Amino acid sequence: MLDADLNLLIALDALLADGSVVGAARRIGLSASAMSRTLTRLREATGDPLLVRAGRQMVLTPYAEAIRERTRNVVDEARAVLQPVRTELDLSTLRRTFTIRANDGFVEAFGSRLIAAATAAAPHVCLRFTPKLDKTSTHLRDGSADLEIGVLGEMGPEVRLQALFKDRFVGVVRAGHPLEVEGRVTAQRYVAFGHVVASRRGNSRGPVDEALAALGLERTIVAVVPSFPAALAVARTSDLIALVPASFLGIAAGHHEGVGRDGAYAFELPVATEKITVSQMWHPRLEVEPAHRWLRQLVLSVCRRQWPL
Repeated sequence: MLDADLNLLIALDALLADGSVVGAARRIGLSASAMSRTLTRLREATGDPLLVRAGRQMVLTPYAEAIRERTRNVVDEARAVLQPVRTELDLSTLRRTFTIRANDGFVEAFGSRLIAAATAAAPHVCLRFTPKLDKTSTHLRDGSADLEIGVLGEMGPEVRLQALFKDRFVGVVRAGHPLEVEGRVTAQRYVAFGHVVASRRGNSRGPVDEALAALGLERTIVAVVPSFPAALAVARTSDLIALVPASFLGIAAGHHEGVGRDGAYAFELPVATEKITVSQMWHPRLEVEPAHRWLRQLVLSVCRRQWPL
């Protein structure tokens, strides 16, 4: 038997993931005092403070930051080794909550179909959607998310990636808006009205503005809101133009002007912009895990049925 107490790895993983003695204790079901004693043992074992006080909070030392992902992978591997061998996945008895990071637009466009498909195959599975406030692999690395869905950002080379579908942006105005009455939206008429932009980070400019600038035109940004549903809500009750993904409106490829929903009118942009690739991303430790493979295939099939790649 090894001299090292491998139970310390479980506590170390919790401490590095939470960055708090109290939070780590809650995470693995220990008292705060027991976790504090365990932290002392970990400091003795590693020769590093691991957590140090910064004001009223605790922060990880550089060494703790460096071993955080490695510790998580070791713990996950150990748990996988000690789990019963399963040759087949029984979806009828699978009890699990999958956490999926996705923006509101994806949930509105695909959420109901994805939930229905999951429930039909695995009635005891729960899909928990959480918002994407940033593009980072942190949630995949620390295990707080099983899947991330969106446009690839700075996710790191180890993150696995699978393209789901190609999307494009369309303009949206309220029903009865002058642009709907006119029928065809030119670039000049497009910039004649105010615009509402959806951005989590508060950015107001993007590829559409670059394409307009090439024509010597510029749109007037009147408002910036945090999500596509919010942008659509503003456009539906004003004369402003919103810019939203076609998938959010359920507009299939090949459909153009006149397609709308809930009192809104959608039209193709008068300038050319590149399509965007929406992908699902996951950590490699879940690559061959049967339940996770099933989830990925489910997401892929639901998206591909509705939208082509």
